[in-house]
Amino acid sequence: MILARSATQAVRIPATQAVPRRAGFGQMRILVINWRDIRNPEAGGAEVHLHETFSRIAEWGHQVTLLCSRFPGATESEQVDGIEVIRLGGKWTFNLTVPWHYRRRLSHRPFDVVIEDINKIPALLPWFLNAPPVMVLLHHLFGTTFYREINPVLATCLYFMERLIPRVYRHCLFEVVSESTRDELVRMGVAADRISVVHNGLDAGIIDAPAAPDGKDSGLVIYLGRLKKYKNVDHLIQAMAIVREKIPDARLMIVGGGDRRRALESLAQSMGLGDVVHFTGYVSEEEKVRMLTRAEVAAYPSSKEGWGITVIEANACGVPVVATRVPGLRDAVVDGETGVLVPLGDRKAMARALIGLLRDQEERERLAGNALERSRRYTWENTARQTLRVIQRSIGESTDAA
Repeated sequence: MILARSATQAVRIPATQAVPRRAGFGQMRILVINWRDIRNPEAGGAEVHLHETFSRIAEWGHQVTLLCSRFPGATESEQVDGIEVIRLGGKWTFNLTVPWHYRRRLSHRPFDVVIEDINKIPALLPWFLNAPPVMVLLHHLFGTTFYREINPVLATCLYFMERLIPRVYRHCLFEVVSESTRDELVRMGVAADRISVVHNGLDAGIIDAPAAPDGKDSGLVIYLGRLKKYKNVDHLIQAMAIVREKIPDARLMIVGGGDRRRALESLAQSMGLGDVVHFTGYVSEEEKVRMLTRAEVAAYPSSKEGWGITVIEANACGVPVVATRVPGLRDAVVDGETGVLVPLGDRKAMARALIGLLRDQEERERLAGNALERSRRYTWENTARQTLRVIQRSIGESTDAA
């Protein structure tokens, strides 16, 4: 989840980490299609993943073009950290008009592969493209979660579009960010051997984050992420009311923005938690890290996530996590080892877990130590290398078929 405008800063990759090109693969021409780019004010975790991964692939000598939607004040095209960004189509029409934009503006260019980053609405590209090969990048399936965010008619349309994935993309390779998403695809009918799990990485600034100079803030719980209905931040606020009954100095810091902020602020006020729950809005990367290192516990009550990158960010700052036992979060949190998982929607269970960790410093520090150690394995360099291998396999399969 992007929480800072500074995410557009140049990616620094030591030359010693460059990836050697496999025999038969020289400079690849890669087209990535995603709803938003990293400079979009509404960019989220999918955009961070895309930018961190493909800016590195571009740094390693490959041509990367990103086709995405426009937003107010944006130029139609620009270079961002080695990625050629082309913005066409509106916020609500982009996914449905991608084939038209491709044919009109990009079909003459000799791309070796097209990567469709399915972000809520599949563009169903294999129905419209004969070549080059299409590869799918998928964070998570929304399923019935659509009904929590939009009106029932549109939710039903999108739900059934998502159900088309196994049929439309049956000849494509899939890259997913968690085992839970892989398992969901398999249950839908996608062959397991067509799916590669490639986890998200962490920014070097978070991996090397120093401890807070003044130590932890006693009783501080933090939430990082967008404020959307399916994130269930209201559940966390309600759980904090229970926490305060046992730990009077407990506080909640909500970091991030979204269309639910006003409703959540009103909820906190109505529950008498106006001085307990603090909303920061968007913050810089440096401020985000500073806030994380001060917190004693992080909490994530979401209905579903692709992976839970903010979980690993908290872990890298020495913060254990209380989260719901749902796809994505149950992959990012090792229950009893790096944090605590609780049933979705169970405010009392979340409150009990938070109270337990806030009261038990020894257990909190044990989980934090495990979480910190585990977070070290997740780097964007590893993510980019593994993604490159999936891309090469996709191109290789297409060449063999031809």
